[in-house]
Amino acid sequence: MHEPTDQQVSSVHVVAAARVQEPILTNLLEPYIHDFSEFHFVELGQDGRFGYKGLSDYWTEPDHHPFLITADNKLAGFALVKKARALTGDHQVWDMAEFFVVRAHRKQGVGLAAAHQVWKLFPGPWQVRVMNVNRGALEFWQRAIDTFAGQHIDPAPIERDGKTWAVFSFDNKAVVNG
Repeated sequence: MHEPTDQQVSSVHVVAAARVQEPILTNLLEPYIHDFSEFHFVELGQDGRFGYKGLSDYWTEPDHHPFLITADNKLAGFALVKKARALTGDHQVWDMAEFFVVRAHRKQGVGLAAAHQVWKLFPGPWQVRVMNVNRGALEFWQRAIDTFAGQHIDPAPIERDGKTWAVFSFDNKAVVNG
């Protein structure tokens, strides 16, 4: 088994996932949801899989975008991006709906590079939502957003269904156009 290291990979790419790659995303969603189930109860289906409702929307809805992440030409994760109502207001923003890097590629700069690449694809306002109890993800997103924006961005606390979320809001136009 490959142990995560603190070494950097030489290349990270974010590539739009084609419809024929939906089964790959379906498979990657299983370890992602398993990791997430540590912080939020998710019921296994009768088939022993978590499943992900709405995945097919990423190929049929115009403001939904699925991506695969590679590190040194090896599959390393995925990102699901969509336009959504901002949790901190009534306007529409780009939302990092789901983001996952497999454990073997963590702590190597893969997630940071992939997140930055995704944000550059869609200029405008963004939000990234993180459950406060998910300390590792909260630290990752704080670092990723701060380094992308070139400044510290404080998240806003939001209560939803008895859980507290940190919602990072930023506009990437200065970074993309600058």
